[in-house]
Amino acid sequence: MTPTRRKLMYGGAATAAVLAGAGAGWLRLMSGADPAVEAFWTTSFERPEGGSLSMAALRGQPVLVNFWATWCPPCVEELPLLDSFFRQHAAKRWQVIGLAIDQPSAVRGFLAKLPLSFPIGLAGFDGTELGKSLGNLTGGLPFTVVLGANGGVQQRKMGRVSPADLAAWAQAHSIS
Repeated sequence: MTPTRRKLMYGGAATAAVLAGAGAGWLRLMSGADPAVEAFWTTSFERPEGGSLSMAALRGQPVLVNFWATWCPPCVEELPLLDSFFRQHAAKRWQVIGLAIDQPSAVRGFLAKLPLSFPIGLAGFDGTELGKSLGNLTGGLPFTVVLGANGGVQQRKMGRVSPADLAAWAQAHSIS
């Protein structure tokens, strides 16, 4: 086989592989069947005050999921803003949940000093892997994901959320 013919053959195979991968990704995007997101909806978390927080119970409405920790200053700084957003938008079927990547005792102590209106789940240090599966490639905190009423990821934000972020997300994902 000549070098030119070999290059054409390998180039064609590489192009076919890229197109197949892109096609599979497009189909997954169009079907909304992201395995990590589907797995998220089957998850439950222990709550600091006892009981369980089931993600399946929240499906069908926009959900803002905030990964945070008590030892993370930007996380702690944004919690009052998220709490205000939750109180303002709960009647519009928005849900906010905080998933604490922390020791349960630290979270309970923190919430005793700064109570929050929205539900908190104890994700523990395994929550870092959950965040990565939802698009937090670095594992940093805070990390926020907005899941639409269709159950799919609509927004991702690494770092502290701003009032402008929340306003844009509320407008883009409002339910009548």
